[in-house]
Amino acid sequence: MSNLKETARSLFEERKLKLIIGYQEGTRRPRPFFCTSVDDVSQLILDDRCKNNIAVYLTRKEVLGDGPVGVVATPKVLRSALQLLSENQIREGEFLFIVGKDASGVEVMADKAAVQAYADTHPDAPNPKVEQRLHEIEAMPREERWKFWESELSKCIRCYACRAACPLCYCERCIVEVNCPQWIDPWAAPLSNMEWQINRVMHMAGRCIGCGACYEACPLDLPINLLTKELSSEVASDFGQTASGNVLSTFSPADKENFFK
Repeated sequence: MSNLKETARSLFEERKLKLIIGYQEGTRRPRPFFCTSVDDVSQLILDDRCKNNIAVYLTRKEVLGDGPVGVVATPKVLRSALQLLSENQIREGEFLFIVGKDASGVEVMADKAAVQAYADTHPDAPNPKVEQRLHEIEAMPREERWKFWESELSKCIRCYACRAACPLCYCERCIVEVNCPQWIDPWAAPLSNMEWQINRVMHMAGRCIGCGACYEACPLDLPINLLTKELSSEVASDFGQTASGNVLSTFSPADKENFFK
């Protein structure tokens, strides 16, 4: 494996890339960085502080341009890319993934099998705070749990930062923007907030890779990542689905359809 900056410099000099999406030092923490030339390479960093899921840019054609693109990829970015590949939102070989534990040791991969193998062998450690909070919510009686979510989601200001931060929210027109018919009221209110969040979670079922970008982006610190995580657990338990497909578009002719009762 080679150094991140050396690798990036070589890719530019050999004209294999026109853009590298990575990380640079920000005011308080690393932030996404669009490296477009050898002169920018010195600003690239990669360490455990690089939390942003920059896979959100992989479906943004206005950002990517028409040239080959490199991505400084953490395991979360790789898992998001694999999901996008499975949904035909990006093509195999369209990106060069520069992966590694830190900036001092990286390697470049493009084919899906290599990306999958790396992601499988580099899982994220469970977040103790997230797991503890989830267990606390699960332990609540049903009525108390409903009141908890009703209270939390009523605070939502419908800024849609969660949608903007999620790599798998790539629809050009979201259900909240459809007004013929008007599925969900466009203003913030307890009922429409609940409808929006439930719709969002349903569309993420079986697809969410658990990166927490939605929670990190929320200006009110609403625990919407827990809602998604809980539904993903229920889906995996009841249907055997993991983050490898869209549950809303998956079925089996052998389903007993007990859920109709």
